[in-house]
Amino acid sequence: MNEDEVEGIAVARLVGADGCKVVGWVYRWNTGVLAVRWEDGPQRVSGCAPDLNDAEKREIDFDGLARIPVRGNDQG
Repeated sequence: MNEDEVEGIAVARLVGADGCKVVGWVYRWNTGVLAVRWEDGPQRVSGCAPDLNDAEKREIDFDGLARIPVRGNDQG
């Protein structure tokens, strides 16, 4: 990575509520920060592969991602 530019690399796939579909990716930027890139906007997440450690999950608010209402379901 070029140290003069902000660049990121995908480190995990975010798996949707169905347990199968990839709904986004977790990127680690060369600044050390983690960020989520969504395939089609924020969606409920059931897991990630490979699994992230507890600190990484806190950084992306994994618990919050697991509580996003399911699309097409007003009850979430």
